[in-house]
Amino acid sequence: MTLTVATWNINSVRLRAGLVSRLLREEAPDVLCLQECKSPVDKIPTEVFEGLGYGHIVARGQKGYNGVAILSRRPLEDAGEMDFAGLGHARHVAARLENGVLIHNFYVPAGGDVPDRDKNDKFGQKLDYLTDMRDWFHGNRPEKAILVGDLNIAPREDDVWSHKQLLKIVSHTPVEVDHLAATQDAGGWVDITRQDIPEGLLYSWWSYRARDWDAADKGRRLDHIWATGDIAAAGHGSRILRDVRGWDQPSDHAPVFASFDL
Repeated sequence: MTLTVATWNINSVRLRAGLVSRLLREEAPDVLCLQECKSPVDKIPTEVFEGLGYGHIVARGQKGYNGVAILSRRPLEDAGEMDFAGLGHARHVAARLENGVLIHNFYVPAGGDVPDRDKNDKFGQKLDYLTDMRDWFHGNRPEKAILVGDLNIAPREDDVWSHKQLLKIVSHTPVEVDHLAATQDAGGWVDITRQDIPEGLLYSWWSYRARDWDAADKGRRLDHIWATGDIAAAGHGSRILRDVRGWDQPSDHAPVFASFDL
């Protein structure tokens, strides 16, 4: 059976419930993971998504900030959350499908504007968050698992519009890339998007600051779908829905999709 998973930083699930509904109607993933929901769980418009067949929802939320949710057409079991770096933020939630596949949904801290933890506490929190993720996966080696989310790092040179110009910009600095690689290695995670699309520029985020984001095309691949090595070979069909970035009142992120024959 094919399982299609999507991840999308929605930048307010209540403000953009209509866009979520449109994506669910037009693309019909089995599972949609949302980040930056910016809503307490009881304020998420779950009835809208239930009406579209997504009656299984596992979420963690807080007022105005962060927040992660997993919407599914298939039954889900809440598998808890981790408070990495002790931030007290709603940045992780996990759920298990009936076939035993565990889905992790992450929203890694953005890290502020200055890539120096001595000058910018937010950057230090980001590095600490990734370190805690690494250590957790070292101690709890995942199996039959899929990890998705806005990881707020574009690791490869072709994951950004200009490797040289972004080397000192938060999201593409060498220290962040190294921390993400260590986290990936600790869990034996395979980058499914790049397994399917191994070469070429690939972006999932374009800044609101650009007057014409499409023409400027100064993007970064901040949103990821990973899988553990035992199921990575079942992954296929990866794509980023760039056009969604151009919908009315869009998020600055585009949804990322992958399918698994499991």
